Amino acid sequence: MSTAVIVPISSESARDETRFNPIRLGSRTDRAAGQDRIVGSCPALQHTLEQARMVAPTDSTVVIYGETGTGKELFAGLIHELSSRSEGPFIRLNCAAIPEGLLESELFGHEKGAFTSAIAQRVGRFEAANHGTLFLDEIGDIPFNLQAKLLRVLQEQAFERLGSARTIRVDVRVIAATNRDLSRLVEEKTFRMDLFYRLNVFPITLPPLRGRREDIPRLAQHFIDEAAQRMQRPIRTIPPEAMQALMDHSWPGNVRELQNCIERAVILAQDGVLRIPPFEPSRNAFGMPFGGTLEDVERDHILQVLGETRWVLGGSAGAARRLGLPRTTLISKMKKLGLRGARLSGQTRASQPVSPNRPAMTLPSYA
Repeated sequence: MSTAVIVPISSESARDETRFNPIRLGSRTDRAAGQDRIVGSCPALQHTLEQARMVAPTDSTVVIYGETGTGKELFAGLIHELSSRSEGPFIRLNCAAIPEGLLESELFGHEKGAFTSAIAQRVGRFEAANHGTLFLDEIGDIPFNLQAKLLRVLQEQAFERLGSARTIRVDVRVIAATNRDLSRLVEEKTFRMDLFYRLNVFPITLPPLRGRREDIPRLAQHFIDEAAQRMQRPIRTIPPEAMQALMDHSWPGNVRELQNCIERAVILAQDGVLRIPPFEPSRNAFGMPFGGTLEDVERDHILQVLGETRWVLGGSAGAARRLGLPRTTLISKMKKLGLRGARLSGQTRASQPVSPNRPAMTLPSYA
């Protein structure tokens, strides 16, 4: 498939002043070519593809929901390719990867001297995406104090660079993506309700790989062909037990995990025979393998949240709030699951509870 490198083409100043990483997308002579990179034929995937085809010709804002590794950026690129903006720039920004103090500058740009390290004028992503598409990944992680400014540019297509009073008007389509439940964040008051409804015009939910197991053989063959050609390590045989191992795995990392697994298997292949290396067990916040029963999963999830909140149960930043439970209910669950600790001191690490597969450990008692 032919490819083209997309760079910002909105204005001469954007080309001169902005150095964003280009994104490789499908040929502009065949807008449907991008669909060839989305491998699979299961009904759930075909439904999401049909949704993408339907919304692509419009300028409506899209939110792509999906777990990590399901291909959200790939779908965003496909929607751009199938749109009337396909000749324009496709600019991406991972909101979770930019420090909070720099995110506003990344989005809207800044003037020279706007802050201490602003030694030159900089064009932001919205300006660079003019007449094209801006893909905002991990939109659920955008700081609350910046959400009002994002709402304004979505509504008015206008903003000001940091350090400037001049209003810049743009024509940008926004596609957002997240692996979080935005409606839940609205309930927790960490995401603005008006921004949620402004973004959530056309939601698309991507299925996890465990929900489309019939696509695993085709995906595996696709990644084998890619890796074998790139590494010049031809694979002639895929034993049935190797394919069965791929079919039986739960794939918490979804398609990205499968791709990495196949690449590792191609590296380790001998005599052209693909053998799947042992899977690393999924681990919780304490580095211990997750349990297999529903009770173990619940215990591990509560332990992970407790570790993140330093075992603080109550309050706006406590584990009960994070889990969506009343504090008394959480305490009851902890007692039932054998978690006999409420809050650890700053230097004390939490340990796993007693279970048939884990050693006995001592946790602080309730105050």
